[in-house]
This record gives sequence, C-alpha cells and structure tokens, in this order.
Amino acid sequence: MGNPSLEAINLTKNYGSFAALSNLSLKVEGVKCVGFLGPNGAGKTTTLKIFTDLIRASAGAALINGVSVHENKRKALEGCGTLIESPEIYPSLTPNKALAMVAELHGIPRSERANRIEQAMAEVKMGEWKEKKIGKLSKGMKQRINIASALLPAPQILLLDEPTTGLDPRGMADVREIVKSLKKNHLVFMSSHLLNEVSDVCDEVAIIDHGKLLVCDTLEKVTSRFSAASKVTVIEISLSKPAGEATTAGIRSLPNVISLDAIDSRNLRLKFSTGAGNQARLLKMLGDMDVGMTSFRAPSSVLEDTYMDLIKDGA
Repeated sequence: MGNPSLEAINLTKNYGSFAALSNLSLKVEGVKCVGFLGPNGAGKTTTLKIFTDLIRASAGAALINGVSVHENKRKALEGCGTLIESPEIYPSLTPNKALAMVAELHGIPRSERANRIEQAMAEVKMGEWKEKKIGKLSKGMKQRINIASALLPAPQILLLDEPTTGLDPRGMADVREIVKSLKKNHLVFMSSHLLNEVSDVCDEVAIIDHGKLLVCDTLEKVTSRFSAASKVTVIEISLSKPAGEATTAGIRSLPNVISLDAIDSRNLRLKFSTGAGNQARLLKMLGDMDVGMTSFRAPSSVLEDTYMDLIKDGA
C-alpha cells in the first residue's frame, strides 16, 4: 500500500442552524505527525468523529487511504487506529485482558492476539504492567493502554483526539514521547489545543476555527506567516556546551541579529531580521563559528503569535 492519507472534501456538519463544520477541505499524507489545532469548540472532535463514522457529515466526504468512510466503512477503517475522547476501561481487568477484548472486537485471529498485544504494550512502554489491575494504574498509564488498543489492528494511520488532556505533567510527557516514536512509522493526526505540544511533537499543523480550515502546512511555513508580517524571525538554538560571553557576543555581532537571550546555559533564543536567505546565512555563520550548535527550531511562542493572528483574522 502507498503512503497513508486522510482527506476531507468540503466536510460540513450542521446542527440545526449551527454549523460545526463548514466546507472543510484538507489532505494529509505520508509518515509524520500532523497537529489539528484550534480552540475548544472549533470543530476538531466533530471532524475526527466523522472520519471514524461515529457521526455523519451533513455534506462532503471523508476519505481514509482514498476510501470513503461513509460508503465503505470497513475498508476505510481497516488501516486506522483511533482514540476519540478518553474511553473508560473496566478497572477490574488487567491490560492483557482488556486488550484481548478489544482484539476480539477487531476480529484479530486468536492465534495472533497475544503477539499483537505484546507488541502494542511494548510500543507504549507498559509491558511490565500487563497483569496489574487497571483500576490501580494512574490516569497517564490508562491513556497509554488506550493508545495500545488503537495499535492492535496494526494501523497505518492513528487518529488521536487530544490524547494528553487531563494528564499530569509526567503523564503528558510520557504520551508525547510515545507519539514521537509512533510518527516514525505511522501517519498520526492528533487534535490539540496546546500550542507547546504541537510545536514539540508535530511536523505539520492544520488550524481550524469556527468549523473552517485557516491553514494547513509545515510548522516552519505556518510560523513564517507571522514572521513576515512582524519583520522579525525567532529561532531557538541548542548548544553542545554552555555558551560563554565570547560566544554570545560573537552571535550578537552577526549581520541582521536583533537580540539574543539565554533560556539556559545551552539554549538560546535568537531574533533576527526577516528576509530572503537570512536564516540560511545565519545558520551557516553559526556553523562557521563552531559554537557547538546541535539543533534549531521555531519556539512555541512564534506558533502562539501565528495562531492568535490566524484566529483573529478568521473570527
């Protein structure tokens, strides 16, 4: 099978006079993580429920790997694992028994179930807890079991609806690391309203508000919209060693650099003038300076500025 893909074509969902979705069209494909971002009530969960045929669209089509969910639900969803909202698991069951029930519902042959369950538990790093009662597990652990259940059919595509909602910081971090691992081999389409989460985990972002798609592109291209408008580009750089005064002074002296702030001794936030080729030239000069740069990225604050700008424009 080719690249996994999700496509919405003019998706509309009306509840009386209220339009939860309005002619939503987007297509994502390939192995990566796409953040489906928007404020509460924007239409994120409605979209995911249409893709899983939990609700029917008023108009338009939802395609998974080119197959219409409404016209051929079984074929469309056979390569898709889903976690919509946060399903409850019987607290008296162990993860092994709970996942065995899910495997049976999926029609996974009995001869394959134990192996599938073991693989899914390993992917969410819960193997040592497989015989513990679910009622004794933390909320974060329960969510990892929910993700394991989505992995049982060996899907190409994962649809995750705000998977870190309600978790403590440790639980959120654990789930995010799992998603980062899963996106290496799956198309992960993950709804969220947490900007730092999308910046940390996702490769692309689709922003929705009032049921309408505002933008769908790579994080770099989406944030460049704000940078172009503000005439300033911001990146965060990580160094292999603490930055001394000579290093920071040298960076500040580079052409087009506006300011340099230390996040900590090895991570710096750099503002420079937006312009054609400025970022590429700046990164080359940093490499030539041998400052020990190990990575660079757009900070979540830039995505926040872009997000607020888009939401304001779309209001």
